[in-house]
Amino acid sequence: MDSAVEAEKGTAAIKEQFLTTKEKFHQFLDSGRPGQKSDDAEPDSGEPEQKRIRLDSDGAQEEPDKKEKKKMRGQNKSRPRMKPQSYEERRLCPSIVQERDTKCFYGDKCRFIHDASEYMSTKAADLGDQCYLFNTFGRCHYGLTCRFAKAHTSAELKNLVNEELYKPCAEREAVRNHLDKDLQRRLRKKQVSFTGTEAYLKTISRGKKMEERHNENKEEEKEEKETQVRHQGNAVPVKTVGPITDADIIKLRPSEKKQVDFTDKLYLAPLTTCGNLPFRRVCKRFGADITCGEMAMCTNLLQGQASEWALLKRHATEDLFGVQLEGCFPDTMTRCAELLNQNIDVDFVDINSGCPIDLVYKKGGGCGLMTRTTKFEQIVRGMNSVLDVPLTVKIRTGVQQNCNIAHKLIPEMKKWGVSLITLHGRSREQRYTKSADWEYIDTCSKLAAPVPLFGNGDILTYEDAMKARETGVSGVMVARGALIKPWLFTEIKESRHWDISSGERLEILRDFSHYGLEHWGSDTQGVEKTRSFLLEWLSFLCRYIPVGLLERVPQKINERPPFYMGRDYLESLMASQHVGDWIQISEMLLGPVPKNFTFLPKHKANAYK
Repeated sequence: MDSAVEAEKGTAAIKEQFLTTKEKFHQFLDSGRPGQKSDDAEPDSGEPEQKRIRLDSDGAQEEPDKKEKKKMRGQNKSRPRMKPQSYEERRLCPSIVQERDTKCFYGDKCRFIHDASEYMSTKAADLGDQCYLFNTFGRCHYGLTCRFAKAHTSAELKNLVNEELYKPCAEREAVRNHLDKDLQRRLRKKQVSFTGTEAYLKTISRGKKMEERHNENKEEEKEEKETQVRHQGNAVPVKTVGPITDADIIKLRPSEKKQVDFTDKLYLAPLTTCGNLPFRRVCKRFGADITCGEMAMCTNLLQGQASEWALLKRHATEDLFGVQLEGCFPDTMTRCAELLNQNIDVDFVDINSGCPIDLVYKKGGGCGLMTRTTKFEQIVRGMNSVLDVPLTVKIRTGVQQNCNIAHKLIPEMKKWGVSLITLHGRSREQRYTKSADWEYIDTCSKLAAPVPLFGNGDILTYEDAMKARETGVSGVMVARGALIKPWLFTEIKESRHWDISSGERLEILRDFSHYGLEHWGSDTQGVEKTRSFLLEWLSFLCRYIPVGLLERVPQKINERPPFYMGRDYLESLMASQHVGDWIQISEMLLGPVPKNFTFLPKHKANAYK
């Protein structure tokens, strides 16, 4: 009975022998922390500030004697931001790093160091004696700037190459969809032509003129009828004009679109911040069938912003991959679709019409598109006219909490030509505060047929996935569940609960760190970028409760874990929802943090309450 009461309150039921108090939990973790005896002990002067003061996951200092303040949901909008470049005061010139034969292009004006010996004397200590990039690919492109440089540096300070490994790796391209420098230059100078988009935009203006002419004729027809009433017996034939058809608005492309079979696939949601390429590689390894890049702003892509184009990168292991675009105008979205169609390799393009954040919604994008059906239709038809791959759409149930509108939109979207609809079972107002409405998703799936509809919301166990598949959906999208336990895809495919050990979980984090160094680099900037994304992910991973500790299986996604001791120190450390403990885990994999390091997660840990 007590367990049921606790579950009702949103607290997970854990076996009594593992339960503990907040004070004992922190005392236990601090007793095993290197160089720290207790929470009140004075730390060394060189220890980062983040670890001296115990912070909660929202960044507020704990005050056990005071009444706990009401925590806010959502994002830490005032979190500290720091560019990783500032961790290294003096940097080595790229011409020296890449060992070019020619002199530095900037000559005496260059602000970087050109003397390798001088750089090595000021460089921070190496983080380890083995370089993952060198051991995997036979060559580390970061040379002397690598934080594991001793593993591949000669006595003459030259970068070593393992020819046996390097040649085979150099022949195959692991990551695709890079931004070409020439394309970036042409985008910035607005020299890229969009013939398909221009042709489509003309049909929109022509359609508007036809509609205006149609309305004018209706007015004339009305006047004629009124005249007929006044002059009975002197009726004049009236010329009628039919309604505008889809063919009047846009002509379908003659080329065949690429066909993709989405049915019965496990779809990893396009997760902002955490859904990066290294994380997607981890999920692919555990059985995710479909992956999608993080939401990219179409205007930024059209401007050639390198940081936005980085969201489109695709790893060789992603065999069914799409990109998600956000925008609110038919011209920019269609241009962006045409640009991507010609320059990157994807299997589908997704329109984000479910994003709830204010920055996007107030401009009319994300969920805002659901209430702007004319613009929405023009965007879908326009993008479809220039794409050779399927166009998919992700939506929510609606904008307001008690006013679902998805069921009205879905039949229309079928006419517009979408190839897949993904429905998140909550409205914009609800965010993540209530359970997803799978009954409504089931209703909408029947309206969508024969277009496949995927359901999304609250999938954390294989039972959740099985229950979801009992509805009429064609497949399941997994979002937060994958962040909390990326091995969820394996559990679903094998219909089992995996009581994964803390050691196995640490190895998953180690793989992510290796993929991060490969993706973002093994120099100081790359290491700290990898660390920041690892910490963002740890803010979700800490919500996982090991199966062997649960009084009642399975864990529900909206259940908050009470304070509990794990079966070993590492399992307890991974259960902590405190930034300092996440940092300690990152130091196990990426070495000590810089002295001026600070971190707060983008999403507050209680956003799922």
